[in-house]
Amino acid sequence: MLYEKNIDEFLFSSDKKKLQIKVIHQYLNKESYWAQNIPVKVVKTSIKGSICFGVYFRERQIGFGRVISDKASFAYMADVFILNEHQGKELGKKLIAFIMECPDLKGLRRFMLATKDAHALYTKFGFTNLATPERFMELKPFEKYSN
Repeated sequence: MLYEKNIDEFLFSSDKKKLQIKVIHQYLNKESYWAQNIPVKVVKTSIKGSICFGVYFRERQIGFGRVISDKASFAYMADVFILNEHQGKELGKKLIAFIMECPDLKGLRRFMLATKDAHALYTKFGFTNLATPERFMELKPFEKYSN
């Protein structure tokens, strides 16, 4: 389902056709702490398998986030960012609000994410630390993408 909203001078959209892969890859590959050196092919594949959200200013993409979900009971939010030159305008908060309002993500039993430094942002939307971390497991074949 296509979901769009104009907020101030910015367009928030779930339209994958609007995504600017070069902008997304550049940020994830060079600016993020979680996906440095990520191959563009991996970015494209992750977008294909996710519900994606872009933030645009004058048709230029300035923000991104994606959610992996069955749209019934579970979702995992990933790769959320606002380009550095647009930070400080509460666009991260507006992007998370836009994602959380998406009709495809309503009524889920569990919504998860991982963050190193944005806990304060996500707690505003009801996210908390794991109540029972001992129940969760992960398989992590490698820590970082290599060149």
